[in-house]
Amino acid sequence: MKDQGSGRARVMDDLAGMAGGAFSVLTGIRAEIEAIAKAQAEAIIRRLDLVRREELDAAMDVARRAREQAEDLAARVAALEARPAPKSGGKSSSNT
Repeated sequence: MKDQGSGRARVMDDLAGMAGGAFSVLTGIRAEIEAIAKAQAEAIIRRLDLVRREELDAAMDVARRAREQAEDLAARVAALEARPAPKSGGKSSSNT
């Protein structure tokens, strides 16, 4: 009976070793599949000519600043246009 008990233990140890090896293989396969999927996704994104969020945020910031500058300049032009035109009394105002 001792032989049967040690034989079973040996079989169980072998099965546990095989299961551990299979688990390691499956973990490796999973990592490979994830890497391949990531590479494919990046390739698709490059083909679609999509931009990253950081690039979009930077472009939006530049556009916001340009809009603010345009609004400021429009207000300055409106203020200059609202001034009364200087009266010309025949004298030239240039100092050249």
